[in-house]
Amino acid sequence: MIDVIGLRRLGDYRLELAFSDGTIGVRDFSFVRQKSGPMAEPLKDPAYFARVIIHDGALTWPNGYDWDPIALHDEMQAAGLLRPIAAAE
Repeated sequence: MIDVIGLRRLGDYRLELAFSDGTIGVRDFSFVRQKSGPMAEPLKDPAYFARVIIHDGALTWPNGYDWDPIALHDEMQAAGLLRPIAAAE
């Protein structure tokens, strides 16, 4: 099981994420502006997007919208966005 264990807001829709497997990376979530539906709609506002927290290892917003940490990790890994945490310091 992989969880998000660290989060740093970098502005706009960019987040630096640390995972429980010892990797870290930056993900641009600006594509959320293209999502539709009542749960995704608030995320289009950058101020609301910035209200993200980690809850039970997943990125979660006040309205309950959350992002599967395993899928997020796998997507970032496939895109070459992850590196060992020690290499990031």
